[in-house]
Amino acid sequence: MTLEILQSRSQILAGRRELRRRGLSFATAPWRTWLTRFRLAPRALRIGDQLKSWDVLKTAEFIEARVPKDAPLLDIGAFGSELPPVLHRLGYTRVSAIDLNPGIAAMPFADAIDYRVGNFLRAPYADGSFAAVTSISVIEHGFDGATLARELQRVLRPGGYFIASFDYWPDKISTAGIRMFDMSWTIFSRDDVAQFLRVAAAHGLTPCGPLQFDAPSPAIFYAERRYTFAWLVLQRAG
Repeated sequence: MTLEILQSRSQILAGRRELRRRGLSFATAPWRTWLTRFRLAPRALRIGDQLKSWDVLKTAEFIEARVPKDAPLLDIGAFGSELPPVLHRLGYTRVSAIDLNPGIAAMPFADAIDYRVGNFLRAPYADGSFAAVTSISVIEHGFDGATLARELQRVLRPGGYFIASFDYWPDKISTAGIRMFDMSWTIFSRDDVAQFLRVAAAHGLTPCGPLQFDAPSPAIFYAERRYTFAWLVLQRAG
């Protein structure tokens, strides 16, 4: 499946159970977040998000099945992302990660993962650097489809993958006036995804499997919006 939609909260719980079973769970426990919020525990870097269990697991499993352990990988919007530690734990030896937040230097396994401060849309990497680029709940913030597709086409190797999750609902949900991380917020609709696929195709990035657009019920409630998550894989032409 190239585009898959989170169907229910039970998939999130199942994803976290599997991550724990495999020793791949790095997300900060909810009780630790609660203690920190009420100043009952020292403030520490929050890693991951329990809600992002389904897409983190799907991304890790996809890479594990298709990408060699010595292939170079890049996670974008990586501050607090659980995925670079997961990939490192799986035995990937060339994991890179980039984010605008300078706190990225304090991320786990900083001695083995190449964490950098920077803007992926102007990435400090050579052409054809990566076998896969990943993005867990990032592209919906300050979305610029043409610039993203152009930069992906540049940094991916021929045959390389872009694997992303993002906020989604088939019908358009307005997020006008809402800012997150000092950026706009998009809940992608079916039409938004279709438009991005057209833009991506113009840059040699195409789906490598079926597309699922339907969502039976919203699994996520945030900022007074009900929606779900989508998971997408694009492949650069070889």
